[in-house]
Order: sequence, then structure tokens, then C-alpha cells
Amino acid sequence: MTINAFLLIASFLLVLLVLAKPLGLFIASLIEGDMPRFMLRTEAVIWRCSGLKQPGREMAEMNWLRYALAILLFNFLGFILLFVLLVFQDSLPLNPQKFSGMNWDLAFNTAISFVTNTNWQSYSGESNLSYLSQMTGLTVQNFLSAATGIAVVFALIRAFSRHSSKTLGNAWVDLTRITLYLLLPLAIVFALFFVSQGVIQNFSAYILSDNLNSSAQLLPMGPVASQEAIKLLGTNGGGFFGANSSHPFENPTALSNFVQMLAIFLIPTALCFAFGRTVGDNKQGNALLWTMAIIFVIAAATVIYAEYIGNPFLNNFSANSTANMEGKESRFGILSSALYAVVTTAASCGAVNAMHDSFTALGGMVPMWLMQIGEVVFGGVGSGLYGMLLFVLLAVFIAGLMIGRTPEYLGKKIEVREMKMVAIAILVTPTLVLCGTTLALMTEAGRAAIFNPGAHGFSEVLYAFSSAANNNGSAFAGLSTNTPFYNIALAIAMLLGRFGVILPVLAIAGSLAMKKPQVATMASLPTHGPVFIGLLILTVLLIGALTFVPALALGPIAEHVQIWLAA
Repeated sequence: MTINAFLLIASFLLVLLVLAKPLGLFIASLIEGDMPRFMLRTEAVIWRCSGLKQPGREMAEMNWLRYALAILLFNFLGFILLFVLLVFQDSLPLNPQKFSGMNWDLAFNTAISFVTNTNWQSYSGESNLSYLSQMTGLTVQNFLSAATGIAVVFALIRAFSRHSSKTLGNAWVDLTRITLYLLLPLAIVFALFFVSQGVIQNFSAYILSDNLNSSAQLLPMGPVASQEAIKLLGTNGGGFFGANSSHPFENPTALSNFVQMLAIFLIPTALCFAFGRTVGDNKQGNALLWTMAIIFVIAAATVIYAEYIGNPFLNNFSANSTANMEGKESRFGILSSALYAVVTTAASCGAVNAMHDSFTALGGMVPMWLMQIGEVVFGGVGSGLYGMLLFVLLAVFIAGLMIGRTPEYLGKKIEVREMKMVAIAILVTPTLVLCGTTLALMTEAGRAAIFNPGAHGFSEVLYAFSSAANNNGSAFAGLSTNTPFYNIALAIAMLLGRFGVILPVLAIAGSLAMKKPQVATMASLPTHGPVFIGLLILTVLLIGALTFVPALALGPIAEHVQIWLAA
């Protein structure tokens, strides 16, 4: 087991780095606007078709406030269009199963979920959504929500690389370039690969077939591969089917499973290389990658170990093996299922190939904790990097207080204004998670949805709000969340968890962009060596411990102790 686990994790990271580095160099060219002429000509056609007579002036760069308003307007319009589509899908074409429209509270939850890059699904896609809703609603938002996160980190990277600048780029230009030149080409390539592996892609009506027991079985059809590609590349999560990536029509082979994990981490990893290239110091991007990789390997090893140890209580029933295969597909096994769980929760993806609710107490705690620290271990597209950079600024400031070093990063002095925004951005999601969990447990509507009593039931509620506030979308299954209370409460958590972080990040970017770089002196703290990497890891762990250890002690830790005492 140890050798196989090592080979799987090592091969995954090796292939990931080989693919991500050249992609990172291309992303850096998008950030800097250093693009081939044919791309600029393509853009000019788009601007003219959009009715812009003078795109040079109308596409001028924005300060951080205008950039933020453009991002908010863009996402608000996406929410309105998706909400209307979901409510009235029964009156629209491409609905061969004649599905009815969603209730307003479920449509509200779903629209916010996909606009905020969360893709929380309180429904089963193949039983509730038409092909039109899946394609023009969910798949389109998978592109646009991913582009939003990447655009925000573009603005923050420019803030570090520019000197005495009042602008951060143009939001509309960034969103267009990210979608057209980055997300769309990659999605086409991955969709074609998934089709080659057996992922379905059609507009056929559902097929009535005989199963192995000679009884009728309805086989869902639909445009799955196209949605599968961008749900992974954009760290969106969700899925065409309720079973998500454990469904053979979404994830049919061991190779497709491996490539899905690569797709989730590909752009977040490439952004680290792009960051180093753009700020003119590749060591800075490498330091972030080392920090993420170390935490990731420890988390993956912990989950794999916990699932192989399994439930010791089974020994009382003379079980041949205590390895925990409950809720896992036999074609993936423990190694690939555990690694997938860590990948999808370290990133803000939420796609799953196994039931996290069926993991052991510690095996389920690690994915939950990866979400709770802000999903900064590679993280979502854009959101992972700007989340980790918030921890970098905090680590630099803490080091300055402790050892008298100048609190600066990449020559930009970190002052009171930036630290206030960092504190808001880091604390907003823990506040939403803990307050949301408390509210659910204090109200009858919240408690009525819990099917499993005791510590595990508490874990299910805590996991739900951790997933929503951190825009992940995965879930423990023993919680019935398709109720007005949870649809509204989780939607609010998703909305504030997304934009409650984006706005402070853009405010920090606006402040840093205007600063002149300081000349490095003996008092400056090196931010690329092993010492700083260790400090950054400890900062991430410390924030996670201070905010969530008491809650985890009531849930998965208590459950783990109960099981081992019973054994």
C-alpha cells in the first residue's frame, strides 16, 4: 500500500508540473497583454460585434473599484439569467424528458451556486434539468464563474508587478481573454479526450434498457463530456448526474479518473508559475508551489492511511479486512478515491468519485479541513492563488512583528490598510461556516434535515456550510438540504463566501498597485526560501486550528474516539 500510494501521488504531481509550467507561461502573457497578433485581431472583431465603436477608449484600464463593480455586475446578470432559465425550463426547448421548472428556492440556490463557482446541487441533474438548462445555464456559468476567479487573481498579480499605478487592467478584457484563449481551448481538448474514454455526448432521449436482472432500467443520456471538461478545469464541481464522477457515464475508466484529477489542479498550478513569471521572480511562484505541495501530500497520505485502517469495530464481526471500501467504486479502489477526495476539496471543485459521507471519521475530516482553511492548497482557479497570497501577506506581517523585519512582500510594504483587508478576507468564511452551522443546529428546520444522530450528524451540517462558504460544492450525503431553510441559508453562505473575499482582495490590489517598491535591505525578509515556506505552512495551519479545531472536536474527532473506544 505504501509503495503504491507513493507512486500514485508522485506520478500525479510529476505529470501535473510538466503540463502546468508551459501553460503558466502562456497565462503570464495574458496577464501582461503580450499576445500574438491573431488573438488581438479576434478581440477587435468581438468588440465591434458588441457595438463598441471605440474599443481602445471604452476598454481602458480600471481602478480597483471599477474593476470590482464590473465583476459584480457581470455575475449579477449571470444569476438573473440562470434563475429565470431554471424556473421556466418547462416552457423552453431541448427538454426531451419534459422536466418541470424548479421551485423558486431551489432555483435561487442553484443559480447562486453556479455563479459563485460552488456548484452545490440539492437535486439530481439527470432527474430535474433539461439539456438546455444543463448547457446554456450550468455549463456556460462554469466558464464564466471560473473566468471571474482568474480575472481577480490577474488584477492582484498586476498589483505586485506594477509600480505607482492606479489601474489593475480591464475586467471585460480579462474575462474575454480568459474565456476565449484559456478555458475554451482546454475544455475542447479535455472533452474530446473524455469522449474517447466513453463519456457520453449526445442529445438523445433517455433509453429504456434491460439490466442484468432482466428488469427495465432507464439510462440517462445527454451532453455530458462538454460539461464534464469545464466543471473540472474551472474547479466548478457539480455534475450532469447525481452520482457525479462516480457515474460510469461521467468517469468510466481509471485513466479518465487520473486525467480528471489533473484537470482540477492544472490551472491553479499554472497560475503559480504565471505569478512568478509576471512579478519577475520565479522563486516566488516556486515557494507557493512548495507550500501547497507539502500540505497536499500530508493530507493525501492521511486520508489514504485512514481509509486503509478502516473501521476497527468490524474486527468484532471477524471481518477479513478493515479497509474501508464503503461508498467507493471498486474500479477506483481506496487509493484513487482517497486522492480524488483530497484533490477536489483542496481545490474548490466539489466533484467526487466516492461518497465522502462514507469515509472514516478522520478520512472525512481532512477534506472538510482542506475546505475550511480556504482551499488554498492549489485551490480553485484564481481563488486558490489569491487565497494563498492573503496568507503570505499575513505571514510577512507576523514575521515583522516577531523578529523586527520590515513587513513587505515583493518590495511592497504591507501596512495597516492591507492588513485590515487581509483580516476581513480570511475571517469571512470561518464566520459564515460557524454561524451557519450554529443557526442550523438551533432551529427545528435545520435539525429536521439531519438523518444521522450524534457526532456524525453534526459533521454533516458542518461539512455543508464549510462547502458552501468556501465555494466547494461537495457534501456529506446524510443531510437533506433540498428544503427552503437550507436552500436559502446555503445560498447566502455561497454568495458572501465568494464576494466577501473578492472585494477585499481587489481593495488590497488597488492599494498595492499604487505603492513604489522598496529596495531590499538586510532587514527585508526573504520570501522564497525554506524558512519562509515553513512559516507560511505554519500560518495556514495556525489559522485553521484557531478557527475550526473546537468544531472539529465536536464532529469527526468525537466520532473517531467513539469508534475506537467501541472497538
